[in-house]
Amino acid sequence: QVQVVGSGGGLMQPGGSTRLSCQASGTIFRLNAMGWYRQVPGKLRDLVAWIASDGHTYYADAVKGRFTISGDFVGRSANLEMTNLKPEDTTTYYCYIDVSRADNVAIQVRYWGQGTQVTVSS
Repeated sequence: QVQVVGSGGGLMQPGGSTRLSCQASGTIFRLNAMGWYRQVPGKLRDLVAWIASDGHTYYADAVKGRFTISGDFVGRSANLEMTNLKPEDTTTYYCYIDVSRADNVAIQVRYWGQGTQVTVSS
């Protein structure tokens, strides 16, 4: 019933910019947050950024000042604007949404979009 589709990314040069998008659809009682993780070889995924329904945002230290997350909690979509890209940003990015299934924020589940590849290389 709930589907999350990630898009964007590709190949760009260091210092370049791109945008990742995430679109959710289906039956959602309450959409609480949206964000992105990125794959770290040999480790669990690292959180990149998130935005909550009240507008509060979080950014990992590695992307602060370079990435900007925005969310449309009515249209159920999010964008991650990525600027001043570095080779270290090269990896697979996964968007997610956190939703409540009942009238209780503690009762929630995370849905994931498909991975989107970002490659930063000269």
